[in-house]
Amino acid sequence: MVVHRTIARCRDAPRVAARKTARAQVACGSVTAAPVLPSAGATLPAHVRTAFGVNDAEPRPVVWAGRRAWHCGDVLVRPVPDNVVAAWSAAVLDGLEVDGVHIARPLRSSDGRWVVGGWAACRFIPGYVEPRYDEVVEASVRLHAATASVSRPRLLDDRDDLITRSAAGAFGERRLALDPATGGELYAQLAEFRKPIQLVPQLVHPELFGAVLFDEHGVPALIDLVPCWRPAQWAAAVVVVDAVAWGGADEALPHRWTHLEEWPQVLLRALLHRVALHAQHPQASPQTLAGLQRAAGAIGPLL
Repeated sequence: MVVHRTIARCRDAPRVAARKTARAQVACGSVTAAPVLPSAGATLPAHVRTAFGVNDAEPRPVVWAGRRAWHCGDVLVRPVPDNVVAAWSAAVLDGLEVDGVHIARPLRSSDGRWVVGGWAACRFIPGYVEPRYDEVVEASVRLHAATASVSRPRLLDDRDDLITRSAAGAFGERRLALDPATGGELYAQLAEFRKPIQLVPQLVHPELFGAVLFDEHGVPALIDLVPCWRPAQWAAAVVVVDAVAWGGADEALPHRWTHLEEWPQVLLRALLHRVALHAQHPQASPQTLAGLQRAAGAIGPLL
């Protein structure tokens, strides 16, 4: 069968080439990530500093878990790509408790708003993005245990962005016209392995890869939420696919989480999601497929 030959070929592809491509994809930043964030600008606007009470702190430009931001003492101020999503995220994170995971607590402005002119603020948590992928998956499991009781946000109604379309295609809810050269052929072949699942959707964060910080003691921290309504196991599987495709994770990573419910099929849907996203992305090219092909080779034996 063509799919079996494709998976076998991906599994045998040289790892060095895949990792070079993965580094290139991480450098371009948004092949697997959610919305492209706006620039933090040359300066932090005075009215934003006043609104969040950081006039007395010297603003320092930083990149914090992949986000461009300004570090002002114990506060981090950052531009947000969507005011509505940012305000919703802050409201949820304000009272969320996640076992074993720190939360960068959002801060209100002096007049009670979460977002001021496209800027949001939170407490600064020191830490770094590290290739501790099993721990990121565990953080995903813990996070989504905590968000299981959060109601579906209305902001997801009628949403039609790249992530939403790709996830809908991965779950067989939407037909996607994908360029064969940038992932469409691989997508069609992998889709033949899709079988029904019975998992319950809930609020999940589908973009945790590269967004979890680790402090000096190895404790993970979360800085925001990207809302999606899918099974919790799928969100964990997206981390695994991203780590194998883009982060140079070992190919045994998918096999270490087989205790999660319906794991082979959520892994497949996570891979289909990323392949669909890649194929629709304006920066996608045949050369950037190597990471996803590596992930297909690692996941193939579980299907």
